[in-house]
Amino acid sequence: MSWSKIPPWAFLSLATNGILMLTVILLIVRAESSSSDLQNLSELQGNGSSAIENASGSENPGMEPQLGPRHQWNYEQWLAQLQREAEAIAANPPERLGVLAGDSISLWFPPELLPPQRTWLNQGISGEVSSGLLKRLPLFDNSNPEVIFVMIGINDLIRGVSPSEVLENHRAIVRDLVWVHPNARIVVQSILPHSGSGASWEGRDRLLNIPNDRIGEINRELAAIASEEGVEFLDLYPLFADSQGNLRLDLTTDGLHLNEQGYLVWRTALMVFDPI
Repeated sequence: MSWSKIPPWAFLSLATNGILMLTVILLIVRAESSSSDLQNLSELQGNGSSAIENASGSENPGMEPQLGPRHQWNYEQWLAQLQREAEAIAANPPERLGVLAGDSISLWFPPELLPPQRTWLNQGISGEVSSGLLKRLPLFDNSNPEVIFVMIGINDLIRGVSPSEVLENHRAIVRDLVWVHPNARIVVQSILPHSGSGASWEGRDRLLNIPNDRIGEINRELAAIASEEGVEFLDLYPLFADSQGNLRLDLTTDGLHLNEQGYLVWRTALMVFDPI
């Protein structure tokens, strides 16, 4: 293959994500090798702000979320709550707003671990699929964010939705966000791997029907869609995968969802990708 045939955006994407991956790995290694560094990170976390409280209501939001009244809400109740939160943000807009749009992996991001440079509006719903996210994007139309991070798709695959439909919905989500928020940075995030046979999640058998290399293929298509639509792509997959391409067991509670260390990895990636 001739190098001249490779589009410039491909080189830029590879370079950006390569630098990101190296930086995150170095920061993680440094944090793990020094207890004083971990203490400093904990102090930094306390300076962050969020538009909502941790959905679990737990005093240890980085741990496995505890079931509570809010967790038991039905989908319509979740929609109503997210709309209230978005309306509150729109009525009193912060200087620098970031939005997380996605499923439970975004939903359970501990507020104190989110990058402190921004106020965050979390628009995640547990069990959400790409078609559901597409339909509810208008909930935060008036929020005026500077950046919107989208992560969606794993629940589609668990439910047997075809990769082509997942990709089609992603493109529609991106186009909607670009149209409604022309001044915001739109960032498509890769779908994370799962832990395969190491998973303890109750739907483990369904995870085993989704090879992680298939998720990798979908992520490559998502990167292409992001480029074609003129938005950004954040490839988190390599940061969470072990040598077999599975979600690292030290970063997950059950092989699907993230633990505190997993969110610290994601936090660092966001801070490197979105410096202010």
